[in-house]
Amino acid sequence: PTTVPTAAIESIIVMRLLRISDYSRTRWKNDGGWTTEIASVPLVDQASGFLWRVSIAEIEANGPFSRFPGIERDLLLLAGTGIELDIDDAPAMRLDQRFQRIHFNGEAAVYCRLLAGPTRDFNVMTARGRTTAEIHARPLIGTMLVFAESSCTWLIHVFAGQASARGSGQSLAAQCGETLILDAPIARRERIVIEGSGELVLVKFTHLS
Repeated sequence: PTTVPTAAIESIIVMRLLRISDYSRTRWKNDGGWTTEIASVPLVDQASGFLWRVSIAEIEANGPFSRFPGIERDLLLLAGTGIELDIDDAPAMRLDQRFQRIHFNGEAAVYCRLLAGPTRDFNVMTARGRTTAEIHARPLIGTMLVFAESSCTWLIHVFAGQASARGSGQSLAAQCGETLILDAPIARRERIVIEGSGELVLVKFTHLS
């Protein structure tokens, strides 16, 4: 990952660029697809587990999802005709529009059916009671503002086009498929200007403890 060097100023923002070569891609144990992990943060007070994790799933066949007790999950359709999910005993939920999103508990029994061919899906997981996630997918035309605070982390995935982040005298650019991670480690609210053209998936993680 590329990191903007820390400057000795009070209003520093820590920016990181994750390139596609920084991601980790693994085949599912049931051979039904692939997971490309974009980024994750481990739980520092536990031997295993994560505070949050973001990945892209390539679903190639019908089948069950893995269970993640204690985790909140969000799934957002990126590409493909779509999927239908059976979640516990609830009526089937269909995702058939690009950027449509569904939220469910990680311990739920989930069975996935493809509507017509493989899909790519954006997957966000958070540790329940430790952090929450707000997820937005939107076009970037010109300028967008986000605000970095010590209690949150921004992850900005460039789904199409290109984008750059600017704040506190720093800037960092990302191309299609790359990801920016933005933090403000001090107790201040900092404005970050996002510029470019394309489509973004933005995740704001708010840390509860």
